[in-house]
Formats: sequence, C-alpha cells, structure tokens
Amino acid sequence: MQKNITIYLNERPLIISENIETVSSNITGVKVYEYPDAEKIEKVLLKMEDGKREAAVFLTSDVKQLFKKVALHFNVLVAAGGLISNPEGEILMMFRRGKWDLPKGKQDPGEDLETCAVREVTEETGLYTINLAHKITETFHYYPMKNKKVLKHTHWYRMQFTGTELTIPQIEEDIQDIQWIKPVNVEKYLKYSYENIREVFRADNIIS
Repeated sequence: MQKNITIYLNERPLIISENIETVSSNITGVKVYEYPDAEKIEKVLLKMEDGKREAAVFLTSDVKQLFKKVALHFNVLVAAGGLISNPEGEILMMFRRGKWDLPKGKQDPGEDLETCAVREVTEETGLYTINLAHKITETFHYYPMKNKKVLKHTHWYRMQFTGTELTIPQIEEDIQDIQWIKPVNVEKYLKYSYENIREVFRADNIIS
C-alpha cells in the first residue's frame, strides 16, 4: 500500500498522508484535517459525497491505520485490472458507460490478485495471450450500489499482449468499444476518463 492513499469520492480526492508536503499542489479547494476522529471522518465523507467539499487531506502518523478507520464507512470490494501494451507500444483502453476505462473486475473467492487481473482482462477484452509483468499501483474509488456505499480497492498490473487475436468487447459489462492508443494520444482519451484511471497512467510514468 502506498505511503499516501487517495480515495476518489465522485472524482473528488480524499488524501490520507503523513506529510502535507507530499500532497500535490495541483489540488484546489483542499481542506486539511489533522488526526480526524470517527465523527469528523463521517462528516467529511458526507460532504464529499454530496459535492459540498472539493478535496480533503487527513493528516496522520499512521496512514494504514487511518485508512482502516475510513474504510469502515464503506463496503470494501477488492478488484484487479491491467494496463496493457501491444507489440507496437500502443495501450488498450475501452469505452464503457460514457468514459474511457481500463479492464478490471472483482476478485473471486480464493483467487489471487494476479489471476484475477488476467482473467478480467480476458473476459472484458477477449484477449488471452497476455503476459503479466509487474504491479503498478493500487487505487481507491467510491460508488453507490443498491443503497450501499462501495469502496473499490483495485490492484493494477502491467501486461503485455503478444498474440494476434482481435479484441471482443464484453457487452454484458456495458463495454461499447476497445481501442489501441498510441502513448502520445493517451491524454486526449483521459480527458474523458476517471481520476483513478489517470492515477494508474501517472504511476506507470505514461503521463505526468
């Protein structure tokens, strides 16, 4: 788990950090809370869910422990996914529910994360000649589901496609299109993506 943890609530960042100096200066409208208690955590989460706060930082000496306290306010769902390149160096992105996204999905019981990541890539894209390289990062984002507050904790892996099969969008997962994108054009697609997906590209040094 990273030293700083960022949870995206409706695309608004909640950052849990030991040091305010490590928080990006690009984040606007941020309010800092030092050692928030359970009541303060709940109030800030509600404000961010409702759009009444743009960004927040929780400062603590133990990031992992405070994250556990924040996670108690959600149903945590563990997932894994992939950032995939082909032999031409192009990167796979897929269009789902109005946004450009990366393949990912929920971890099955008894399944390790690496297996989950490759399985989800295969199911969502139709690609099965995949070599898994290394872990890139972990991301966290909130979404409502059937009156539950879900926190999706996704583990991201670098992958290489080495086959010749064509992509097949998984229609039942609302995937409408899959494209191989040159790295120079990635930013154009990320304008219509999610903040946690941008974080994956930043962690792999594809964008700054």
